[in-house]
Amino acid sequence: MTKITKEQYEFALARVEELLPLVDDSTPVNDKRVVELSVMSDIVIAYEKEHFPIEKPTVAELIELSLEEKGMTQRQLASEIGVSPSRVNDYISGRSEPTLKIARMLCRVLNIHPAAMLGF
Repeated sequence: MTKITKEQYEFALARVEELLPLVDDSTPVNDKRVVELSVMSDIVIAYEKEHFPIEKPTVAELIELSLEEKGMTQRQLASEIGVSPSRVNDYISGRSEPTLKIARMLCRVLNIHPAAMLGF
């Protein structure tokens, strides 16, 4: 694909916003609006992937975010996974990485997808 300019990106983004209310799951896939929405979406995705890359969260960020979402404290998590609260703090601060066994428990307790925990 050729390099997408900011102007092309902004046009495509605006067009996607216009088309979204006009297309739903019942719209035939060969409808011109569906085709245009697909093309414009591809342009937006390609531009954003190049100009606004999203980095994968670190293990520490995953744990911290999941704790917040579940409303758990570090002490509660430590009790659930059988480690000291200071060890949980080490994971969250990035001073230490959990072992595979602990990572598995973190995934289970915090509902983190294992692939995310492993950095995939």
